[in-house]
Amino acid sequence: MDDQELGFKAGDVIEVMDATNKEWWWGRILDSEGWFPASFVRLRVNQDEPMEDYPMKVEDGKEEDASTTARRYGVGQTSKDQMRTNVINEIISTEKDYIKHLKDICEGYIKQCRKRADMFTEEQLKTIFGNIEDIYKCQKKFVKALEKKFNKDHPHLSEVGSCFLEYQTEFQIYSEYCNNHPNACTELSRLAKVNKYVYFFEACRLLQKMIDISLDGFLLTPVQKICKYPLQLAELLKYTNPQHRDFKDVEAALNAMKNVARLINERKRRLENIDKIAQWQSSIEDWEGEDVLVRSSELIYSGELTKISQPQAKSQQRMFFLFDHQLVCCKKDLLRRDILYYKSRINMDDMEVVDVEDGKDKDFNISVKNAFKLLCGDPEEVHLFCAKKPEQKQRWLKAFENERKQVQLDHETGFSITEVQKKQAMLNASKQHHTGKPKAITRPYYDFLMRQKHPTLPTNLPQQQVFMLAEPKRKPSNFWQNISRLTPFRK
Repeated sequence: MDDQELGFKAGDVIEVMDATNKEWWWGRILDSEGWFPASFVRLRVNQDEPMEDYPMKVEDGKEEDASTTARRYGVGQTSKDQMRTNVINEIISTEKDYIKHLKDICEGYIKQCRKRADMFTEEQLKTIFGNIEDIYKCQKKFVKALEKKFNKDHPHLSEVGSCFLEYQTEFQIYSEYCNNHPNACTELSRLAKVNKYVYFFEACRLLQKMIDISLDGFLLTPVQKICKYPLQLAELLKYTNPQHRDFKDVEAALNAMKNVARLINERKRRLENIDKIAQWQSSIEDWEGEDVLVRSSELIYSGELTKISQPQAKSQQRMFFLFDHQLVCCKKDLLRRDILYYKSRINMDDMEVVDVEDGKDKDFNISVKNAFKLLCGDPEEVHLFCAKKPEQKQRWLKAFENERKQVQLDHETGFSITEVQKKQAMLNASKQHHTGKPKAITRPYYDFLMRQKHPTLPTNLPQQQVFMLAEPKRKPSNFWQNISRLTPFRK
């Protein structure tokens, strides 16, 4: 490290001495001074508490009031209003900087890339830049809304909370961008190995007069921006008096932006899970019908149940996997218990879950324990299931309840998986299985399905839980050991 560079670590508070250079600032930590990169730190607008909270002592021992202290130190506004002014100014200024940043990417990079059809396809540009042009359009409207609410004469009276509430739904477009960002990094890493792309991207940066940061660094900014809104709003709420006209809107905006961030994280997790679900399906023997991902994207619960079928009330031990919209039934292999065979599925959108009391069931004319039914609008379609223990039955009933809530939540938030994402997940899964080898369900995916827990959702929604249902313990078998001793040939 250069002698004039200031060393610091996460959590350090740096006093900024000179910020005339946009990229490098001069700062001080305790007795050390030096240059440090401005992009590596976050500006604290509340570096000092209001001076009115700290009365000064004068020579005769009497306390000095806040206004006298302010005059002594040349400070104008010293109340919470001044701190609120600082936060408002930071929000407005960072939004303007962000707009310029997005403009530079769209005009400096995307526009130039489209001129070079010999180097980039539209699909490549979609992978690299995602929907950043849509984000740019959204942010331009948002910053105009902020400026309308900004009170130039008295910034602390500005009422910006309503702007965040108005645009909270539009901010969900960041979900698509954040989910695509890893793909963008992968594609850029691939292109970085080819000199002509390296020179081209550097020429774009220089022509647009952008700071010396690589393209993947610029493309990270929207991901950071959507995560910064809750921090800024929390700071704004801290210095907004409850009597302020903006207080309730800022409070609601903070919760709204937290929920947007949670929603983005939840969608990212769901998209990561579709690969695991595709890999699980590809491991199932004798699969029939459409892929799970055609209708589902979330495993809610799984475990063993006894299924009782009409008309002879025949009971069968089966493994069941409850996804959103459907319940998949599989049979375990008699010898290799980690191999599953597809048997059937039930459309949960048409089903009603009914708790069945212990005793004789009138529909099946048999005695049942820890049972429940799935009833369809068609009176002839009745499914009866029995769990081994009462607590297992309750977990299944709770899981069916959570499945309906998940479907409703997806409908309300507009969550969906594109056909391209579904096809890509199934294609990736099929590549992992070698031709001619048995499709035994591999341990990582089996553990994923058996142990997966439902995530925490926004605080204004009921929490959902998925419990692990352990497989019954079995005694170790010496069957294969005995066979191997009798086999004259070995591979």
